[in-house]
Amino acid sequence: MSREYPIIALTGSSGAGTTTVKRTFERMFAREAVHAAFVDGDAFHRYTRQELARLVLDEPERKDELSHFAVEANLLDRLEALFQEYGEHGNGTYRHYIHAEDKQMIEAGYQVGTFTEWQPLPCGTDLLFYEGLHGGLVTAELDIARHVDLLVGVAPTMNLEWIQKIDRDMRHRGYAQEAVIDTILGRMDDYVRYIQPQFSRTHINFQRVPTVDTSNPFEVQDIPTDAESFVVIRFRDPATVDFPYLLAMIQDAFMSRPHTLVVPGSRLSLAMELILGPLVRHLLAQRRFR
Repeated sequence: MSREYPIIALTGSSGAGTTTVKRTFERMFAREAVHAAFVDGDAFHRYTRQELARLVLDEPERKDELSHFAVEANLLDRLEALFQEYGEHGNGTYRHYIHAEDKQMIEAGYQVGTFTEWQPLPCGTDLLFYEGLHGGLVTAELDIARHVDLLVGVAPTMNLEWIQKIDRDMRHRGYAQEAVIDTILGRMDDYVRYIQPQFSRTHINFQRVPTVDTSNPFEVQDIPTDAESFVVIRFRDPATVDFPYLLAMIQDAFMSRPHTLVVPGSRLSLAMELILGPLVRHLLAQRRFR
């Protein structure tokens, strides 16, 4: 962990909804004039989409170990090295993974599922912000979580997570439903081994819980709206949280346990601003004080 060069990591599975939380951070950074270095966890995949497809075709017995959740399918030693270098010196190298949504990169000549070249992080940043699968990973060889000053988890209920992934991959990435379901099932072992344990290390977890029937996530259906959901927010250190203030500011919020706040889904944006804003300002105040 670093005070001079703080690191915020947002961790969650594919389709969990981390992009929504990332946008909240982006708004806060813009409002507070925070110059952040943004790092996408997908950039640390070991293979391009074409390389991965070829490996699965040539070695079908390795299909499960090549899921993006797996340590073996990612350059996680480089991710940890980046976190360590940024925490110590405020610099490091990164790259971008090209998604179908990255229209500008595609227009510039990049193909979906490939990477840009490795390049230095921008100079003079106030903090590093990571969004991806492995921001809180700990294994026998790696301890990425130890470098993170604020670790935030996004973990909707399992069926909702699958519904969101199926909808996103079909609607925005052009996959067939059967292919998305096959990916979900093939990653299950790695999800349990590498993704879920991270949520026990986070400082804060946001878990969206729908109030509509999601009992069969593999049936094509609309994603439950914010108004049809509650969000369960768990704090690792409740002694540092002003719960009376949050309860007064967020209408219809309540506490279900001493470390857990529940808010209506429609008020999640406000809750995140009230909870995360002071934490970001605290990290920056420590940095500037030093």
